[in-house]
Amino acid sequence: MAATAALLSGCASGGGGGAADDASKTLTLWDFESDTSAMGIAWNQAIKTFEKETGAKVKFEAKSFEQIRSTASQVLNSDKAPDVLEYNKGNATAGLLASQGLLSNLDDAVKKYGWADKLAPSLQTTAKYDENGIMGSGSWYGVPNYGEFVEVYYNKDMFAKYNIAIPTTQAEFEAALKTFADAGITPLAESAAEYPLGQLWYQLALTKADRSFVDDYQLYKGKVDWQGKELSYATETIKDWTDKGYISKDASGTKAEDAGTAFIAGTNPIFFSGSWWYNRFSTEVKGFDWGTFLYPGAKMSPGSAGNMWVVPENAKNKDLAAKFIDITMRPEIQALIGNNGGVPVAANAADITDPKSKELIDNFNTLTGEDGIAFYPDWPTPTFYDQLNAGLQELINGTKSSKDVLTQLGGQYEDGIKDIKK
Repeated sequence: MAATAALLSGCASGGGGGAADDASKTLTLWDFESDTSAMGIAWNQAIKTFEKETGAKVKFEAKSFEQIRSTASQVLNSDKAPDVLEYNKGNATAGLLASQGLLSNLDDAVKKYGWADKLAPSLQTTAKYDENGIMGSGSWYGVPNYGEFVEVYYNKDMFAKYNIAIPTTQAEFEAALKTFADAGITPLAESAAEYPLGQLWYQLALTKADRSFVDDYQLYKGKVDWQGKELSYATETIKDWTDKGYISKDASGTKAEDAGTAFIAGTNPIFFSGSWWYNRFSTEVKGFDWGTFLYPGAKMSPGSAGNMWVVPENAKNKDLAAKFIDITMRPEIQALIGNNGGVPVAANAADITDPKSKELIDNFNTLTGEDGIAFYPDWPTPTFYDQLNAGLQELINGTKSSKDVLTQLGGQYEDGIKDIKK
């Protein structure tokens, strides 16, 4: 791997020369969290703590997820790189940048601050990458301080109106979708232009899958059968649900934000998406009661440790970056994540006092307890996010059959893996 190991061994008060030197420094920080999200709330407090303890200033720059995803390689390979930023984990994202030498090796900082002791082994998978940028082994190139997973958000009032109980099987879930569709309501808030529909597609595959399928798909341990039961079922079900009106064909052009705000407005009673929406719904849903449940009948769901703090190889203040990361791992900052709808990785259980937050964290712990974290569908290759979205758009538009979509995706997946393994 081209990246050299960054020492990141500054004193406890911050960067190399201590607080006096830190006072003249500025830490440039990027993230894509909203101020009202659990992470936004917690990290804003971490910034205040950091500035107070080090005397350094933080230059914070808010970016969108898409801004960082689409420009990271160019920006981090320049003198415009920030000192620390939130970045998406996985082979196609952090792994790719690590293999290109654009991220600092954090092994020394992990040892210095004891971060490995705060993260369950399953949550360390996406923080480590080998020389080819494949997750799960090698050196540390990122540090997650929250977890995330995908679950079902539902409108309790609409479920009650149509006498629908929380489904516990796939058959019951489909019966609920049919009840809404029969009443003229499109049940699923969806987006095929961005990640939500791809995650639903992957979840459907996971209902027919075991851990070996995930290892083959995500970690290249075996060949993926793109016409096999798992992916065929997922693709055919998405097509079937679109034909039945459970998913709007208009979803081909909608983004994740559109799907989320449709759920907030009460337009669609069900939204299958990530825990990162939890706090936003807590603050923005006003007209109805809502709740969550894990996808019925599934033992695995999309999820992982959360997006990570990474330190660019071109960062100017790596010691300060490590100090800031460490502050975000403290119990008081972790408790802010947990009590505001996030999923902390190193909180004291007694510090989580919000009942809905406890429900969210219990769902995550259920998944991790069953080895149910299955990562995300776009992770295997750097280009698969856009390719999967495009394929599913063609599927719900009716311009390609399920079999043809799988053939197309399978070819793109295999081509991407070959490039990684070169």
